[in-house]
Amino acid sequence: MFVRVNIIKKISLILLFGIVVLFSLSSLSEESVSEGEIMFEALGCWGCHGQAGYSTDEKYPVLAGRDADWIVQQLEDFQSGSRVNPMMNAMAPMAEGFERVIAEYLASQEPPEGVCHNPEVNACQ
Repeated sequence: MFVRVNIIKKISLILLFGIVVLFSLSSLSEESVSEGEIMFEALGCWGCHGQAGYSTDEKYPVLAGRDADWIVQQLEDFQSGSRVNPMMNAMAPMAEGFERVIAEYLASQEPPEGVCHNPEVNACQ
């Protein structure tokens, strides 16, 4: 019985150590991710605008490589209601306070070549 308790303690310590190591490694990898990228993903922006702003759906504009000031202005216009789109008018308020970091993250992405979705609404640069 005593041997069995020692084995359980050793296994518990090994598991605890493994969990601590995993959390440490995950925090290291998160440090290399920008706040803008975290917010873009956490708010679900990628669901329509694609990973890193590379939309593959013509209904949603590619935001990768766009001007940061332009992106901030669009978010603020959706938040205020001066630009109307039911989906964005619902989503943009969640980005309040993070507009600039999200915009800078998207602006830092390499713009795709030859891709310009929805040019009537989102003029190509």
